[in-house]
Amino acid sequence: MADYLQWAVLALIQGLTEFLPISSSAHLILVRKFAGWQDQGLVMDIAAHFGSLLAVIWYYRKDVMALLSGKNWPLFQQLLIASIPIALTGLLLADFIDNSLREHAVVVIAAASVVFGVLLWFSQRFARSNGLDFKSAILIGLAQCLALIPGASRSGVTLTAGMALGLSRSTAAKFSFLLAIPAILMTAAYGGLKLIQAPHDYDFTGVFLMIFMSFVAAWVCIHWFMKFIQKIDFKWFMHYRIILAVVIILVLI
Repeated sequence: MADYLQWAVLALIQGLTEFLPISSSAHLILVRKFAGWQDQGLVMDIAAHFGSLLAVIWYYRKDVMALLSGKNWPLFQQLLIASIPIALTGLLLADFIDNSLREHAVVVIAAASVVFGVLLWFSQRFARSNGLDFKSAILIGLAQCLALIPGASRSGVTLTAGMALGLSRSTAAKFSFLLAIPAILMTAAYGGLKLIQAPHDYDFTGVFLMIFMSFVAAWVCIHWFMKFIQKIDFKWFMHYRIILAVVIILVLI
């Protein structure tokens, strides 16, 4: 029963933080440390991410169908080219991130929370109503590579880059969320490969619990964020990230 409680809590956190600019990986690491929980394992990580993936696909199902049917070929190309940088960077630096950065995860998260929080707040002043072009897609894709830093936040860095390039808040957020689809697929594929290399037994009930809880939390988060995107002052996310960093330094370092 204790395992199910842990999995449910972590799935909710994953779903709620995956699409907010506050870093899901940071919160998952910190909650485990605060609660004294063991790492939930690769299978459960993949399940939580898969739930978030299903949520963004369902929320943007019309756009996804248009992409798959070829009705929105330009956006499909933009998502494709924007996904190439993080795919290459992930392949080249995966071992370094797993073995080096995560050894100092708490320190890295604290620093990244502050730096990328300030950049997010600063970038909102450049948000205009520019449409998305291929140059912007490439630059956002390059910025997404920074999400490999624990605590940076994938949605945060892509949203920051989009607004800094003059995209409207809603356009930047929508592209960021759609860009999560190939990014999470690659994460799941990488995790699945590691799982195949070192298979072990797992709890099917726990897996479905993680998927379901993450799906619900992520869908609610996306719906809320897009509904209020034009009214949000990103300084509140910056303040939250700074407070988070202070808590990390005081309690966990």
